[in-house]
Amino acid sequence: MTIRMGLALIGAIALLAVAPARAQTPSAYRVVHGWPVLPEGRILGSAAGVGVNSKGEVLVFHRAGRTWSEPLPLDAIKAPTVAVFDAATGRFLREWGAGAFAMPHGLSVDAQDNVWLTDVALQQVFKFSPDGTLLMTLGERGVAGADAGHFNRPTDVAVLPDGSFLVSDGYRNTRVAKFAADGRFLSQWGRPGRGEGQFNTPHAIAVDAKGQVYVADRQNDRVQVFDGEGRFLRQLKGPEAGRPHSVAVLADGGVAIADGGEQPASGPDRSGVAILDAEGRVRQRLGRFGNQDGQFRMAHDLAVDANGALYVVDIIGQRVQKFEPAR
Repeated sequence: MTIRMGLALIGAIALLAVAPARAQTPSAYRVVHGWPVLPEGRILGSAAGVGVNSKGEVLVFHRAGRTWSEPLPLDAIKAPTVAVFDAATGRFLREWGAGAFAMPHGLSVDAQDNVWLTDVALQQVFKFSPDGTLLMTLGERGVAGADAGHFNRPTDVAVLPDGSFLVSDGYRNTRVAKFAADGRFLSQWGRPGRGEGQFNTPHAIAVDAKGQVYVADRQNDRVQVFDGEGRFLRQLKGPEAGRPHSVAVLADGGVAIADGGEQPASGPDRSGVAILDAEGRVRQRLGRFGNQDGQFRMAHDLAVDANGALYVVDIIGQRVQKFEPAR
């Protein structure tokens, strides 16, 4: 055997040793095939928002056949727009919201299982009890504004530990508005721009156990983090995080970011979920552009349950997918 042949053989053995190790690296999450189970002959509409309550139920806010068009329609969607599934089995449980919404967007569930919904056409924010009874309405129906009593295409709600809540507002306003638990306007922060505390489409909002506020600053390709009074703390940004459409806080202090891609005029695009640790380092990226299981056309919102499973709605793909942690 020549020296050259020996080196080649050693190199081949080394490659064989490395390749299986790479292939066997486990994913931190796996898609759950066949979840959820919709009634026969039914599909979801454009799925915009998702949340999980303490009973292990997954709520999906969808547009029930309505598509985005300008000017945004103000007539109510006749079909139910909130679908509820069992988190463990994916079984369809119930639905509600018929005749109440014109262009569904954000859905959040608070610690008391109240359901908060935003409608970008109606310019309103709604609070519902766990059984779907309307408890509070903020904003004037169909009237845009930037004052204490109006929104301009509000996108999402996050409830702080003391019961006060924050509204990311939104497609036309570039602010976060803070309200007391009873709906009284308290304060706001943000203005157009790319600097600290400035926004270009604050598209979703979340709060961690410490009361820190995470805002998906979509068109600025970042998540900004603030304290409960709007003081800038840090930002999460990078190619792996992509264009954040939504953000969810994980039990270990990390975050999951729904990267909705760039929305080019023609595909393919990029879409997926980035998992970051508490320091903002990317641990993993889930999915890619596509319509197969574990893929996304446009990941729009996500939520995490008590077991660490992720639920991601795909607004163009018109579906919700479940990702379980690998054990």
